[in-house]
Amino acid sequence: MKKKFLIIIILVINILSICTVVHAGLFSGDDLTTKISNGLSKIQEWIMKIATPAAAVALGAGLLMKKFSFGDEERIAVGKKLIRSTLFSYAFILLTDPVIDALNTLFG
Repeated sequence: MKKKFLIIIILVINILSICTVVHAGLFSGDDLTTKISNGLSKIQEWIMKIATPAAAVALGAGLLMKKFSFGDEERIAVGKKLIRSTLFSYAFILLTDPVIDALNTLFG
């Protein structure tokens, strides 16, 4: 039963991927690629406008939590975790620029 279900799911995914490739080949005009490029750059600008202050607030909160923990090991650990996760998340958001540039060169 499970094997049949898995085979059906794989066939559906393959059929959908083939349809997507055919659809992309039929409608690959310059107008579509410029719309995609402009849309991605607008989304990136919007994300950067929101992410920079949000990262600053989260980083400040983590630093203050760590500073005013008064020796509580749990608060120190939570502050360190907040600082680390904020830095990794912001670095990931900064990496959207090269990814979008790569997609623009791929589609352009």
